[in-house]
Amino acid sequence: MNPSSTAAANKALVSQVMDAVFVRRDSSVVERHFAKDYVQHNPSIPNGRDAIPDLIGQLAAGFRYEAGMIVAEDDLVMIHGRYQHRLGSEADGGGGHFSCRRRQAVEHWDVMQEEVPASSTANGNPMFSDRSGKALG
Repeated sequence: MNPSSTAAANKALVSQVMDAVFVRRDSSVVERHFAKDYVQHNPSIPNGRDAIPDLIGQLAAGFRYEAGMIVAEDDLVMIHGRYQHRLGSEADGGGGHFSCRRRQAVEHWDVMQEEVPASSTANGNPMFSDRSGKALG
């Protein structure tokens, strides 16, 4: 597989994984798309793919996820997302960083921060953009 097709396949993989875990809450994705020795760098989630169904089960009824921009280079993928923990609550913006191998997520890091409206930022820019790069307020 050439590097650009590897990156495209890994972008599709991460997009599917994030949708399955945070939108559809479908733990069947775990066996297919997470390596057995999956390494987690989020300090709140244990290593191993067996931790993912527990994570899904702990999501509040009002939890919502919206995918933003996604970029990939070879086996590395970064996806930006909006995480709303409860209906009507403030959202967090976060970047999920994945290492992928053989059509599976093998390692994950993320960075989260509270999302604030563009009117409250020093630069007037929103913190969230869709996959085209279009700013979303």
